[in-house]
Amino acid sequence: MKRGLFVALWLCSVAGFAQDVELPFDERGKFIYYEVVVQKDVPASMLMERATKFFNASKELKLKTSPQDTLWMARGKMVINKTAFVLSRPSGEVGYHLYVDFKNGKYRFWLTDFSFISYQRDRYGNFVPETTVAIPLEKKPGRLNAGEWTAYSKATAREAKLFAERFKKGMLESAINPPTAKAVPSVDTKNQKW
Repeated sequence: MKRGLFVALWLCSVAGFAQDVELPFDERGKFIYYEVVVQKDVPASMLMERATKFFNASKELKLKTSPQDTLWMARGKMVINKTAFVLSRPSGEVGYHLYVDFKNGKYRFWLTDFSFISYQRDRYGNFVPETTVAIPLEKKPGRLNAGEWTAYSKATAREAKLFAERFKKGMLESAINPPTAKAVPSVDTKNQKW
């Protein structure tokens, strides 16, 4: 019984540590989150329409290329929060590029060019960017900030996975047509007395 409990706790701890993994590097030496999604029997034009709906509904993404191309590029940002003793505050923002490529029956997307801007509290108590110069997330700081920088890169990996799930869900939800409203019968009220 004790051995089974120990094994269960060990597996849970390994699963918990496996979630805090940094993003892999691409051939340029930049962090990247890459995924290919297959949607059989869906033409590329339909996938582009779904992506257009997602981009129009999103507040965090700005499309930088024309929608007629098959490879789209957008610029976005995600806020990284720091949690201490149940209190959470934004510690910075990570800007990124999103690339989406469409083909018949599938699409692929990747997030890359992550850059970090730290936040500070202004005189009104709001968290605002300290500077306009972003630091690439791949650039390793000195030993003094190494632990904090690793936490930023792991938080970016978590946020990138959450964004990927939202994007895939958005591409699926827009495939399902919303239910059409039933026609309300019109009543002639011209000759009615009340």
